[in-house]
Amino acid sequence: MTAVETRPRSAAAEKPRRDRPYRVRGSADIMKPSLAGLIGKYALLVVILGIMVFPFLWQLSTSFKGPAENIYDFPPQLIPSEPTLDNFAEVFRTIPVLDYAWHSLLVGVGTVLTNIVFATLGGYALGCLKFRGKGIVMAIFFSTLLLPGEVTLTSQYLTVKSLGLANTLWGVFLPGAIAAINVLLMTAACRMIPADTLDAATIDGANTMQRLRHIVWPNIRGMVSVVALFAFIGAWDDFLWPLVVLSDPANYTLTVGMQYLSSNFSANPRVIAAGTMIALVPIILLFAVLQKQFFKGVEEGSVKG
Repeated sequence: MTAVETRPRSAAAEKPRRDRPYRVRGSADIMKPSLAGLIGKYALLVVILGIMVFPFLWQLSTSFKGPAENIYDFPPQLIPSEPTLDNFAEVFRTIPVLDYAWHSLLVGVGTVLTNIVFATLGGYALGCLKFRGKGIVMAIFFSTLLLPGEVTLTSQYLTVKSLGLANTLWGVFLPGAIAAINVLLMTAACRMIPADTLDAATIDGANTMQRLRHIVWPNIRGMVSVVALFAFIGAWDDFLWPLVVLSDPANYTLTVGMQYLSSNFSANPRVIAAGTMIALVPIILLFAVLQKQFFKGVEEGSVKG
């Protein structure tokens, strides 16, 4: 038998090498995409951006084009050769845009306030409290999300009519005063708050309102901004329900008023495009101002120590 020669290892060799970070072979290659993959990703993003943004750019360009320009050229000419504001002026001459916008603003602000208050209270109850039948309540909320709005349109109208609120802005506002999706969003945000924190506040003598004000509210403000933005956009862009409940043109919201343009200027899509831009500009400005809070609210969800 041949003896195997063994060499004594030094202490430095026997000492575990803890000063070097553990590295997985090939991990850098996984995190760093190849040139072809990078080009493919950006090409796909450009295609998606074109599909999503091009209709808006085409409408914006059409709203500034004069009657002598062909809006159906291919490839489309997005920069008007003779830009004009006559289409926007025609919209203001045809319908009371400011009055309709004011009605939409009233409904939108009211919807935001009620959704913030009721969704916060409902989210706190479902996310932080324990009570019998909680699972059934959650199942009811989830089931309402499975039904399209058109299914409950008749029952909503009969309810509003029985309350004497038909053909009023109150009737437009009432069905959207609280949305199930907003309650579920606030529930998810409230569940991120550790139960130990709330229990400690209860032991210290804090009542429900104090817990809501000093513990719950500071940790869900980001989600509140998301709920507020969704609620306002939904109320501002809603068309079907105001069209059903309103019969007097003096009470129309902006989206219903813009329908008048489609019926009276069907042969002139430039005016219709101008009306669309007028209705869309407030939403774009609102999102541009609140986008930081919106994305911050999406990312938040834990209690900061």
